[in-house]
Amino acid sequence: HELQPQRVAREAVQRQRAQSHLLGRADPVLDVSAGAVTLLQPGQLLARLVGEQAGEAAAFFRFLIRMKIATSNPCDALERPKTQTAPPRGLTADQVRQLLTVIPDSPAGRRDRALILTYVLTGRRRSEILNLTVGDISVEGQTAFYTYRGKGGKRGRRELPKPAYDAIVASLDDRQLALHEADPATPLWDITSATFYQRFRRYLKKAGLPASGLHVLRHTAAKLRRDVGESIESVSAFLDHSTLGTTTVYLRRLEGQRDSSWQRVAEALGA
Repeated sequence: HELQPQRVAREAVQRQRAQSHLLGRADPVLDVSAGAVTLLQPGQLLARLVGEQAGEAAAFFRFLIRMKIATSNPCDALERPKTQTAPPRGLTADQVRQLLTVIPDSPAGRRDRALILTYVLTGRRRSEILNLTVGDISVEGQTAFYTYRGKGGKRGRRELPKPAYDAIVASLDDRQLALHEADPATPLWDITSATFYQRFRRYLKKAGLPASGLHVLRHTAAKLRRDVGESIESVSAFLDHSTLGTTTVYLRRLEGQRDSSWQRVAEALGA
């Protein structure tokens, strides 16, 4: 591939200017990587930027070695700064219970409660739950199931935990809908993703919990599974991760938290 020196140089100058601006700040900086929003203190930001630049340089020299332009990678001798691990993102059982208590007992509140219970008990991604229709829910004997479209269009079918199922039925009753009678194409939720996100943020604030996005509920689902003793392999299958490496990284910041029994988790969720 032909190199473009002017473009590379221009992007390098732009990146350097942006980094110099950030490093000159004394207040924390928002980091929106990895699908989450966290605050980086100036020292954390410096360590991350230095580490990123060292990684870019190392990758460049590996490219030169493949092209037989260089014979060694001088970046191998660099000691990169250690970055501090971000605080756990998953909510505890007590925090989930605290969150549920601030949701009003109204049609909209019961719908939001059903959504939160479904997210925490299934561990599904935002769109995988919000895109569900009435036809995606089925009951076989005493067990309810849901069918969803996962990442990459992958279809899946899982058991729907009874507390989530009961909450969904109650929410549909508020809309004068019944699972066995409504049009299968009817959306399961009468709310958009953006509106639910805003309502969820308000619930967090009212409950005195840290601001976060809806993805924290997926982290919470994984954390609670680990708290009750499930293996990483089980959690990986639960989250539909393609590799155990992804799950290991996903759970790394959730380890070391106080364990609790599944019964305690169920009580926290109002099940």
